[in-house]
Amino acid sequence: MLLAELQSDLAAIEQNTALREEHNFAGRAAALDTLEAILTDGIPQIVPHRSPALTALQTTAETLQHQFLRIDAGLFERLRSEQIIGTAFKSLLSRYAGTGRKRTEQAGYDVLDRFVNGLLLTDTIPAETIEREPEMVFYQQTPARVALAMVEQARFTEADVFYDLGAGLGLVPMLVSLLSPAWAKGVEVEPAFCAYAHARAAALRLERVTFIHADARNADYADGTVFFLYTPFEGQILQQVLHKLHHEARTRTITLFTYGPCTATVSQQSWLMQPDERATHGHRLARFQSCVS
Repeated sequence: MLLAELQSDLAAIEQNTALREEHNFAGRAAALDTLEAILTDGIPQIVPHRSPALTALQTTAETLQHQFLRIDAGLFERLRSEQIIGTAFKSLLSRYAGTGRKRTEQAGYDVLDRFVNGLLLTDTIPAETIEREPEMVFYQQTPARVALAMVEQARFTEADVFYDLGAGLGLVPMLVSLLSPAWAKGVEVEPAFCAYAHARAAALRLERVTFIHADARNADYADGTVFFLYTPFEGQILQQVLHKLHHEARTRTITLFTYGPCTATVSQQSWLMQPDERATHGHRLARFQSCVS
């Protein structure tokens, strides 16, 4: 019974010629998920009953998987060569991945992340080389829909300088650069991640992106106007970084966006105003603005 179901699912994918059209990235993403499920979950359940039909099914699934991945690789290579920025880049995201399946207040990743990762984050992801302090949170990529929502709310101008504290592989600063006229800077304590982000920005010819290898507690934010935290640290480290940003806010108005558990702590800062009081949920993008305190 299971074999028949797998064969039916595979036949539907194989016969769908639209999946081979370059622009149908979202369709291929869904098909690739099904193929992965067939290969890693479905087939192993009936391996003890190995048969020519099962072998043929596996071969077909692997062939389709490779075909779809090659189409995506060619798509990403072409788009990278065109260096599409600004409103054109936003239109590109909408065309190939829509706005994603999840809302900004939901956890997890979707087809938009898959597209952005394939387009911007190529090569082998480096392993971490330093030991994190106990209050430093394990790196987790910011969902692309959250970064896009932040760009929309921030309304960046050429005078803005954006800082991502705990930038990881550099995705958020690169998206800010591609979607706005602002200068974008990523602060990252892990040297391997910082080097990777720098290399990717250079390969994409993003001239308004910089990555700084530094502890967020010690970085220089003198030119910063907009800051972002996806809970890269907690406890005393978070308090020390917030104290540093408070010092900066005494000389000018700054905007701080947060995502994840750190939002609850940031919302308690007396020197920050939160326009949307509902945005204290860990999976909702929150926006704060400095005030006199």
